[in-house]
Amino acid sequence: MKKFICGAICFIMIATMLVGCGGAKKAKIIEIELTQEDYAFGVDKDQPELLEKVNAFIKKIKENGKFDEICDHYFGSSEKVGVKSAEYDASKDQLVVATNASFEPFEYKEGDTYYGIDMEIAALLAEELGKELVINNMDFDAVCLSVGQHKCDIAMAGLTVKEDRKEHVNFSETYYKASQKLIVSSDDTTFDNCKSAEDVIAQLQKLDSKITVGYQNGTTGKMFVNNEDDYASNNFKVTGKGYKNGSLAVQDLLNGNINYVVIDSAPADCIVKALNGDK
Repeated sequence: MKKFICGAICFIMIATMLVGCGGAKKAKIIEIELTQEDYAFGVDKDQPELLEKVNAFIKKIKENGKFDEICDHYFGSSEKVGVKSAEYDASKDQLVVATNASFEPFEYKEGDTYYGIDMEIAALLAEELGKELVINNMDFDAVCLSVGQHKCDIAMAGLTVKEDRKEHVNFSETYYKASQKLIVSSDDTTFDNCKSAEDVIAQLQKLDSKITVGYQNGTTGKMFVNNEDDYASNNFKVTGKGYKNGSLAVQDLLNGNINYVVIDSAPADCIVKALNGDK
């Protein structure tokens, strides 16, 4: 009888654990573009010749299909290419790239190897220029500033073209069209009937300061949530909360510490798939 009772208790415990695992909170993306943005590279203002070469290079890889090939490494089925950084050496002819390697699929790290659309482009650009590639990984807020201070040659970090950033860098031609999207808990139905960006904004405008919305520091998401610059008309009353990267923000959402997240659409897709355990 004791063995039977113990066995029954063990069965109940295991079943409870399985139910708990199956009920783990997941995230979902509201598939509506909230903004329209242009991504470009930020070049040192004291290197106009580099800007010309970068623009010519962007045109070249778009015309010969190389850009589409790189994108397919991250949005399609082909294999991604790892990129290594050399050590900085002032005596060498190097291309020093400022980035924030926590913005998959544009730049991220696995061990000591860099991956992402921008990083593969950086490697090809350095090869095109006949230079050794050095990648300087830093907080996103410091990326343009480091180029403006001539510590790096070019910023390649999923950068949206913005007027305030033009104080520090000269932007290249646009190479990618991006947008912001909203991430919510999978059981949240607040935005299920929304059909447009205006619908989503209208729903967010109904929320008060008890609702917290996360974003990555220094990004368009921050401006969108906090009614800054071009997004002043949003008039949101929600509380914004900044994070070092989008993954931390979405993880905090899943942990129940914040209510929503607004980040760039491509990283949003990668982050949600990873944290939900989707293949």
